[in-house]
Amino acid sequence: MSVNFSLEGKVALVTGASYGIGFAIASGMAKAGATIVFNDIKQELVDKGLAAYKEAGIDAHGYVCDVTSEEQVNAMVAQIAKDVAPIDILVNNAGIIKRIPMCDMTAEQFRQVIDVDLNAPFIVSKAVIPSMIERGHGKIINICSMMSELGRETVSAYAAAKGGLKMLTRNICSEYGQYNIQCNGIGPGYIETPQTAPLRERQADGSRHPFDQFICAKTPANRWLKPEELAGPAVFLASEASDAVNGHILYVDGGILAYIGKQPQ
Repeated sequence: MSVNFSLEGKVALVTGASYGIGFAIASGMAKAGATIVFNDIKQELVDKGLAAYKEAGIDAHGYVCDVTSEEQVNAMVAQIAKDVAPIDILVNNAGIIKRIPMCDMTAEQFRQVIDVDLNAPFIVSKAVIPSMIERGHGKIINICSMMSELGRETVSAYAAAKGGLKMLTRNICSEYGQYNIQCNGIGPGYIETPQTAPLRERQADGSRHPFDQFICAKTPANRWLKPEELAGPAVFLASEASDAVNGHILYVDGGILAYIGKQPQ
């Protein structure tokens, strides 16, 4: 092909990628040739991730790091450069959500979500950008959300953080595009993960869970998406194929944002 989707020779740091969406994205990048580096906040989670990558035939490198700590992030990035190589691709995947009505949420809880979902991508991006500038290339992918565009009850902090992450993505593009650094976002839709499994279980009477019905009715694809369906978009945004794509949020949502929903019967 004349378009280069290969990630051969590239080092990709995917934060919080011991499992779930981060693991699926990292696995896809590994299949495209990238060397995978990931972190998690606890050694037991890093060990769990290393075992999962090994089982998948991927030789990954894991580090314990709290991405909200600038000191820890800087130390990790320096150690990765020493142990593996400088980072070519950064995926800011680590994130949390607290589903609490806004007036019941404390300021401390709000700040915690902002810290992990918005401040951390700023901290990790800031740590890798100087080396990317020095080497004349770099890819940053921020895992945004449909909540970068939409509001929903009980997720005020998450929506605020993901909306901010969308604008941080555009600003990194604006500030560092001149150095051949592309910063884009991926906005996943509703994904089949162990965390969402209870929302997809059949009820005692055999009917679908109300939230499952709601999501499928709002999605033109009429289904939940699989984590591995994020791998292709991530590989595209990490490869030379997307060198002219910058400051863009690619929503991988089965069409939810394009759709007003089914008319009630």
